[in-house]
Amino acid sequence: MTPTFSGLLDIEPLDLSLRDELQHLIDTRTKPPGSLGRLESLARQLGLIQHTVRPTVARPAMIVFAGDHGVANEGVSPYPQAVTAQMVANFLAGGAAINAFSGVAGLVLEIVDAGVATDLPPVPPFPSFIQAPIARGTRNFAHEPAMTREQAIAALEAGAARVRHHAALGTNVIGFGEMGIANTSSAACLMSRLCNVPIDECVGRGTGLDNAGLAKKRNVLAAALAHHANVHEPLDVLATFGGFEIAMMVGAYLEAARSHMAILVDGFIATAALVVADALAPNVRGYCVFAHASNEAGHRRMLDHFGARELLSLDLRLGEGTGAALAVPLLRAACAFLNEMASFESAGVDNRSDRGK
Repeated sequence: MTPTFSGLLDIEPLDLSLRDELQHLIDTRTKPPGSLGRLESLARQLGLIQHTVRPTVARPAMIVFAGDHGVANEGVSPYPQAVTAQMVANFLAGGAAINAFSGVAGLVLEIVDAGVATDLPPVPPFPSFIQAPIARGTRNFAHEPAMTREQAIAALEAGAARVRHHAALGTNVIGFGEMGIANTSSAACLMSRLCNVPIDECVGRGTGLDNAGLAKKRNVLAAALAHHANVHEPLDVLATFGGFEIAMMVGAYLEAARSHMAILVDGFIATAALVVADALAPNVRGYCVFAHASNEAGHRRMLDHFGARELLSLDLRLGEGTGAALAVPLLRAACAFLNEMASFESAGVDNRSDRGK
């Protein structure tokens, strides 16, 4: 049965019953305790998410959601809105960073048109291109809510449906990326309102604003937040400041957690979508692996909001799910050491803790 919006919020807390057994297995592998660092906590988390002492990375998938934002009309990005459609065409032609990195990581890549405003140029056939636009871009939240509450719910449910599709095919690790001119503005407002952080600490240069452009962006977003000062409930905040691609990501996070998948969290915009999902259903965060720390201003504050430690710090700020894709080999390595390394006992190696017994 396909869950409604309220059903998406029914997420089980992470089952910790295997924690001690997993930790024992990790500690008795042929290595000094803790010597594999973050891979050890990652292996334990994957085991808890999958509720097994032998976690795996099965059919990992990346879904990139694309959508346009009416606030682009305020000049908050140096790029025209048409670039969103052009980049979607680039994804479909196999020419973007996420295409290259998905190949390296062994990811199934899906592209979703969540609400691109302009027509796509002619594109070659792509194995998984889903056209599910809620509308041709959101409205300008500088003056009115970006979408209706009904549109926000429709986007949530559409994102969840894409995750169910992959779950049915055996995916147990999934990541989400995005493309949408001006979506750093949307993410900054979501962060500011839901994390209670001043907007100046949330706003970055996005796709490359100069100092004057950055100042203008801050002013536009501060005015928009003031214009919608009475909006605080998470779903209403999403409808007011979000984009269709961000709303679909929110629904995708919720469904992935419901499906007990390990969720790779990408950068600034993907983490802003997680802030919304977490505000709606806090149990979602237990299923999340924070792939990297973005170089976009504000991302570190969001990681701190979750008490998160990232796996990678490479000064990335591209989006598209690229940081999440780069983390997949680390998940494979975490599973490999837990499943394939010998124990001290099986290898006939003295364990320091056994001395003197």
